[in-house]
Amino acid sequence: MPGCYILFSQSLNQFYIGATHEDVVHRIQKHNQGFYGKSKFTSKTKDWELLLFIECNDYPQAVNIERHIKKMKSKTYITNLAKYPEMILKLKDRYK
Repeated sequence: MPGCYILFSQSLNQFYIGATHEDVVHRIQKHNQGFYGKSKFTSKTKDWELLLFIECNDYPQAVNIERHIKKMKSKTYITNLAKYPEMILKLKDRYK
């Protein structure tokens, strides 16, 4: 199922935003196993946990939502997305 996901690392106290068309649980396992290479951001730690998964209609919509969230560059925005589902509905509507 395509979607945009937000991971959180307690040890880094940082978020990671990504888009996927594969199972999100499998995707998180890959991040925590260093599957994407030692030079990648998520390889810095192995404690990534899913904060939020935004189910999308297709992969391009997921990528557009991912880019929007990254462009905001705001931890507050990310935590508000997790708190207020209406923000997610607006995002999905904006990037149909």
